[in-house]
Amino acid sequence: MHAHLFDPYFSGASPVHACDSRIKLALVLVFILCVALAPVGAWAALVLYFATSLAAIILSGIPLLKILRRSVIALPFALAALPLVFTTDGVPWISIPLGPWMLSPTAEGFLRFLAIAGKSWISVQAALLLSATTPFPDLLLALRAFHVPQLLVSVIGLMWRYLFVLADEAIRLMRARDSRSGIEPGRRPGGGVLWRARVTGGMAGSLFIRGFDRADRVYAAMLARGYDGETRALPAPPLTPGQYTVLTAGGTWMVMILLLAILIR
Repeated sequence: MHAHLFDPYFSGASPVHACDSRIKLALVLVFILCVALAPVGAWAALVLYFATSLAAIILSGIPLLKILRRSVIALPFALAALPLVFTTDGVPWISIPLGPWMLSPTAEGFLRFLAIAGKSWISVQAALLLSATTPFPDLLLALRAFHVPQLLVSVIGLMWRYLFVLADEAIRLMRARDSRSGIEPGRRPGGGVLWRARVTGGMAGSLFIRGFDRADRVYAAMLARGYDGETRALPAPPLTPGQYTVLTAGGTWMVMILLLAILIR
């Protein structure tokens, strides 16, 4: 097992993979913005955005269930909007006493919560598709093309790479633990809960120390090779008329859905 197994990128030769990273990043940003601005209750617009996301995933050749399964990670964060069910004005369904408070969920609040959860889920699908069809260095170049500050781009790049450093160190620790753990037939390996908690705490401390030491050695190697805080790369090639057409058509489609949703509301 290697840390690079956690890389979300899937190599392929689909039109989505071949599209320029700057075009894909711009389309994803427009898509997420339009989804976020869709009015509450505009379910037809959300269905169209969801269908657009599914069409892009199918066109990319990436297994649909893999993206949908990974996008479920957005649902727990959507629970932060759960208080809207009880704080939005409307006709209460039921009154639930909770100490000195009275909780009264409303239909309007529940619809707002569903809209936020659906928007989050659809937006995460677009972000996952972008990361699955675009190598991370190309994403950094796209950010620089959008004039994101160089320092921020460098921080994002180093953070991404050090995640794999930590994952690699964690894999080495677990491999060392397994090689030193004797397993008797018919008995569960290891001790009780407290023993496992103590071992896990020790591994976490060792991971921090080893990760910090390896990061220091990596940074020293970078300085020895002339690193001065700026990541240099070859200039991105100019965009072709076909790529501009894809950007215009995709952006127009997403904005039209938003405008229709606003007019219908």
